[in-house]
Amino acid sequence: MAKPFVAGTNQAFDAVSLELLWRRTISAVDEAAKALRRTSFSTLVNESNDFACVLTDASGQSLAQNTESIPSFIGTLPVTVKQFIKEIGLENMRPGDVLVTNTPWIATGHLNDITVAKPIFRSGRIVAFAASTAHAPDIGGKVRSVEPREVFEEGFHIPVMKFMNEGKPDQTFLRLLRAAVRTPDQTEGDLWAQITGLDLLERRLGEVMTEYALDDLESFAGEILGRCEKAMRAAIRALPDGDYTHEFQTDGLMDQPFTYRIAIKVADDRLSVDYAGTSAQVDRAINCTMTYTFAMTAYALKCLLLPDLPNNEGIFRCIEVRAPAGTIVNPRFPAAVGGRMATGHYLPVAVFGALAPVIPERIMAASGSPLWSMIQTGVRPDGGTYANVLFFNGGMGATDSHDGQSTYAWPSNVSNVPVELIERNSPLIVHHKQLRAGSGGAGRFRGGLGQEIEFEVTSETPIGVIFMAERCRFPAPGMRGGRPGAPGEVCIDGAQVDYHKNVVLTKGQRVTLRTPGGGGMGPANQRDRTAIEWDLRQGYGQE
Repeated sequence: MAKPFVAGTNQAFDAVSLELLWRRTISAVDEAAKALRRTSFSTLVNESNDFACVLTDASGQSLAQNTESIPSFIGTLPVTVKQFIKEIGLENMRPGDVLVTNTPWIATGHLNDITVAKPIFRSGRIVAFAASTAHAPDIGGKVRSVEPREVFEEGFHIPVMKFMNEGKPDQTFLRLLRAAVRTPDQTEGDLWAQITGLDLLERRLGEVMTEYALDDLESFAGEILGRCEKAMRAAIRALPDGDYTHEFQTDGLMDQPFTYRIAIKVADDRLSVDYAGTSAQVDRAINCTMTYTFAMTAYALKCLLLPDLPNNEGIFRCIEVRAPAGTIVNPRFPAAVGGRMATGHYLPVAVFGALAPVIPERIMAASGSPLWSMIQTGVRPDGGTYANVLFFNGGMGATDSHDGQSTYAWPSNVSNVPVELIERNSPLIVHHKQLRAGSGGAGRFRGGLGQEIEFEVTSETPIGVIFMAERCRFPAPGMRGGRPGAPGEVCIDGAQVDYHKNVVLTKGQRVTLRTPGGGGMGPANQRDRTAIEWDLRQGYGQE
């Protein structure tokens, strides 16, 4: 058996050994993610996939992300790890420490996501961080809705701190967390699942470093980040230099639409994005912090320019994102931010719209997103409180060569919740869950279909229901002559309601959700007849 390549500190890697080591690292992060998912308590993690794992170097630069993670977290997790380093200090970290926060402005943009990180030591010094983010089933407060006016109303705030000190958990922190949330067992259980993933990643990285005789990751990180940065710079350089703009409106609040305005400047091998002119922040929980704004913008650019390269921080070194303070894409503290995805998920649409004139073959029409969700709360017969978060996806936009995927969450990568789990965990019975015929925008390539799902309340006591919905007034537009997808609808007992308002329902009432379809691509009269006939046979409509 051939002896593995050995690299000491600052020793250069040959291309083959570097690729093998990088794949081993990604595999270790993927394995940690599987452990997190399998040991988690909530459907948010083990069914909906609302989490991510990342390995960073000792300075907090991301090296590898689990393959099936939430795309935005590649942009937010390294920011949080760097903030841990800044506030706590490397010199104050010990083996067995676990750091934690959910502060929106330095993490994922809302309190519902808990971020943890574990310093990994080798020969007495920190060589890396294992980190993860997971969406908690409940974080207290008014439940995730657009109604809160300030972040203080949105739940339990965890400042940058140590959750575990040399392997010992902070029991006071756990008691406070459990007292603040409606799902103490699930919220704490998911936190321990995150720790399980960190521990596994620490072990696997140690094994890899031992096999390759690595004292640290400096040389490895320098090679990986440098090569990926070089690849992204080459991709940007292939674009024509210039300024590219786009503007559109969305549902907004209280009959006042929001305006999104983007300007992308391409100059040689650098790219800058500016959201000046976007609507001002509002006193509702729909604002999107700058960490999430950068993450969603960078993700869209990677999709367009370098889609096949695994995620790491080197890719984003040549990208700058700006947004005026006090806007919905860079709100000032203490703005409410619980529903930040209802703003942030529009940003890839803005990026695609701006660059469509120069790379039309890579652009996708708008999707029936942002992601829809229904949060249902109540009290069980035994007096225990609970909360259920249910996700429902619209259709993706069509591309230059394919129809849009139906009921697919883009750009979030969050999965639909199976009917069986809805009925097991909630006092709801599902009467039907089906594709919305005709909801995909017509075009040479059709937009993906949304879905229709109807629930009936079975609870003997009233339940609270909160909707997170978008594209009910402004449907997903098509591109290059394609038609828009169908707008979304939220109905209670057959009548459309204001989906921004929390409601209380009683036994026998019915909720019907119709998620939006994706936009079409190209003129509908150019659609292949075989594709039309196939749609009709499947019951998709579009004659």
